[in-house]
Amino acid sequence: MPVQIVSADEAAQHVQDGHTVALAANGGGQLEPTAVIAAVERRFRTAGTPRGLRLVHALGVGDRDKRGVNGFAHEGMTTRVIGGHWTWSPAMMALAAENKLEAYVLPAGVITHLFRESGARRPGYITRTGLHTFADPRNQGGRANSSAREELVEVLELDGQEYLRYRPLHVDIALVRGTEVDELGNIGADAEPAILDALEAAQAARGCGGTVIVQVKRRIAGRLDPRRVLLPAALVDYVVVEPAQMQTYLTEEDPGLFHPVPAEESVAEPITDPIRAVVARRAALEVSAGDVLNLGFGMSADVAKVLREQGRLDTVQLAVEQGLYGGEPELGDLFGMSRGPAARVSSAVQFDIFAGGIIDVTCLGMAQVDARGNVNVSSFGGKVMGPGGFVDISQNARTAVFCGAFRAKGLRVHVEDGRLVIDSEGAVAKFVPEVEQVTYAGPFAAGEGRRALYVTERCVFELTPAGLALTEVAPGIDVERDILAHLDFRPVIGEIRPMAAEVFAPVAATLPLP
Repeated sequence: MPVQIVSADEAAQHVQDGHTVALAANGGGQLEPTAVIAAVERRFRTAGTPRGLRLVHALGVGDRDKRGVNGFAHEGMTTRVIGGHWTWSPAMMALAAENKLEAYVLPAGVITHLFRESGARRPGYITRTGLHTFADPRNQGGRANSSAREELVEVLELDGQEYLRYRPLHVDIALVRGTEVDELGNIGADAEPAILDALEAAQAARGCGGTVIVQVKRRIAGRLDPRRVLLPAALVDYVVVEPAQMQTYLTEEDPGLFHPVPAEESVAEPITDPIRAVVARRAALEVSAGDVLNLGFGMSADVAKVLREQGRLDTVQLAVEQGLYGGEPELGDLFGMSRGPAARVSSAVQFDIFAGGIIDVTCLGMAQVDARGNVNVSSFGGKVMGPGGFVDISQNARTAVFCGAFRAKGLRVHVEDGRLVIDSEGAVAKFVPEVEQVTYAGPFAAGEGRRALYVTERCVFELTPAGLALTEVAPGIDVERDILAHLDFRPVIGEIRPMAAEVFAPVAATLPLP
């Protein structure tokens, strides 16, 4: 059947009760088929259908309000979610917390690869990614609330090694986006900041006998250059042409987010928070010229600002799970995009490359750390958060640098004469005897010989086979009073070095090269 051009409301009619919907998009509106999602939601609000949907998405999708995954966050409309990252949809998180749907969390790379494997009708995805984390069936097996009872993951042993087998998905509908459709129905993505897992989601639907719905901004005369085709027409059923389609929530069509040219020179906003400044500067000391570097969301993303300030950003190869290389990473709500990117591949290919060990250093966040070096960023106080690509990245990088404040809620510090001064202590411990959920398995990493550092404003810990070791302390910090007194466990203590003096330069001051 030839590709059909339809309205968003007509496309929404093809999403039926009980369907499993694969959504390929990312936060900030990146590759999000916003008009189609809105049409599906509008139909549910007016006609009470579709109901009982099962939603699968690898990356965080939405604006923390109404768009993206939020369009599916209605009681009865969605009854199961398998998501890699949930925090862009507080409404969906609330439904999960209230057990009004079955909530599952899997690593983002696992989900993108499950799309591909399911589309090829293979028996799931076999990988070591997720071993000894929350995804391991000997822990939660990806189940994130009491309504989630099905076993989606099993442990296998092959040639004497343990693996996880993630069971295949049955996908009825793929909702994806591109920029243009040609006369044959081929889909291009010239103005998109990334192509994510759009191809893999479409493969999953097609391989399961389902339907592929694509939203684009424009219809072009003639045919696309085959090198520019994201989805061949053979994978596409319906196309919605939406002239008002935005490139992101904030940009209509910014060439800087897809052109292979250096970004215009601009003055980066300085880091004004002394905690963030100290942590980012210390983390940046782990980065060397020529490294392939991955940066996470939040405090760890400030490492890019430090590297730019030092004139070193162009000496490393930035690589993010959205499939981009090079350029200058966008922060905040546009995280996962790059200004002036050098190359792009699909998220599935990127996660394959990451699994091959290409990342020299990754700088990631940390919400909780325990005595064994485990890290939790995926669940706190029963809230379903999800790790995004954190598991896939941290488990395969040569060096993982976890970045965060030593304590949370109320911590205030300042730097004076090269020394760190604590003005008020944080009320919440981040270093705990045992994390609520294991997103990074410290003992497993240590056993494989991987290196990990845990960088805070007042000290640095390193991962050892015996657990967490205190290795560096900031000038002005008393080990007993400011560190050990706030721990409910005793770290390994050997030689303790002072943190590097340049880390404690005045905030917003130009930093010297390390």
